[in-house]
Amino acid sequence: MTEVTNMFFEQDKECMPREALEQLQLERLQATLSRVARSVPLYRRRFAEHGVDPDDFRSLEDLQRLPFTSKQDIRDNYPYGLFAVPLRDVVRLHSSSGTTGKPIVVGYTGNDLNSWAAMVARILVMGGLCRDDVVQIAFHYGMFTGGFGLHAGAERLGASVIPSSGGNARRQIMIMQDYRTTALCCTPSYALHLADTMEEMGVNPNALHLKRGLFGAEAWSEAMREEIQERLKITATDNYGISEVMGPGVAGECLVRQGLHVNEDHFLFEIVHPETGVPVPDGEVGELVITTLTKEAFPMVRFRTGDLTRMIAEPCSCGRSFRRIARVIGRTDDMLIIRGVNVFPLQVESILFGMEGAEPHYQIVLEREGRLDTATVFLEVSENLLFDRMRVAREAQEQIKRQLASELGVSMDVVFVGRKTLERTEGKIRRVVDRRQL
Repeated sequence: MTEVTNMFFEQDKECMPREALEQLQLERLQATLSRVARSVPLYRRRFAEHGVDPDDFRSLEDLQRLPFTSKQDIRDNYPYGLFAVPLRDVVRLHSSSGTTGKPIVVGYTGNDLNSWAAMVARILVMGGLCRDDVVQIAFHYGMFTGGFGLHAGAERLGASVIPSSGGNARRQIMIMQDYRTTALCCTPSYALHLADTMEEMGVNPNALHLKRGLFGAEAWSEAMREEIQERLKITATDNYGISEVMGPGVAGECLVRQGLHVNEDHFLFEIVHPETGVPVPDGEVGELVITTLTKEAFPMVRFRTGDLTRMIAEPCSCGRSFRRIARVIGRTDDMLIIRGVNVFPLQVESILFGMEGAEPHYQIVLEREGRLDTATVFLEVSENLLFDRMRVAREAQEQIKRQLASELGVSMDVVFVGRKTLERTEGKIRRVVDRRQL
């Protein structure tokens, strides 16, 4: 379903010559560093400790002289300690879910919201949307940035927006049918939940007006993309955002779909070694580090995202000059260590979904037998494969086990289960259950 278009939302900015773009980045970096040194106690103290004078910055390479900012730094300054403007200038507050303690609180000035909407509009156009689209946003609205961010971007584009929020899959599908939705925004796992529900309801996706899907907020594989496209009959693109630096709209795929274009006039991206913090060469996987260049209320300097990706240096055929990152393959904190081998769930997923009859739902269960770790992959499969062809099923299980051992270097058992066997919450399955410490 590859489709290429040269539509732009802000062509003069998205196709800016590299030399002019890098000069703009340097000027905005200098202004950001001066502002945080003046207004944010943490950065003022850190800069003094590292002998950093923002007025000395003459090159983008000087960025490496600056200390990193971590999520713990944000939590330690909860709620407003890292704001660079008075609270009276903050017109919007969002936060993370706070599942590991205090939530991370972020703020936006009026200018921040305007910039955010424009960035999201760029991403939507990259994904093939235009003002004639009817965009159904099935992200939750609330403290999470996803729903409001995509909503504002779609409105800036001039599209019709359906703020359906999350949950109630049957109602979502009714809205798609009745309101003639042409574009869907949600997590990829929720898109597959909607596809499952359509099958239960007897809804033919070919009878819908749906053409595009922009998905994010979780890592997903190419196999999962193909599954979504086939079952919903759409073109699916990825987008990247993180609340600490803005929300959705930080980077997104054009229809070439060979990496996500970074909105480089608003962000500086680095890829560093997760353990040493040293920048790695283009093309090498490492941890993504982001510095904001235009954020007024809540600027971030060298924020360690924990997301693993790589930089793509080659120009894109779409004509945009913004550099690209590869799709996120996982996080530094979701890496599994099984008998000394580093394994990411997305690597397992890519192998599982290559098998005919596999459903896009799986769970990895880690246990300990004596002193040794064991891993079992539970994979939902079609009823035909599960019940009617037991010999074929056993052969398929053994084939996947061999492939996992060959490609990942670790032995994992494989168990086929029926559809909807694995527990779901709003369509999402807990990908890893680690019982080794229980």
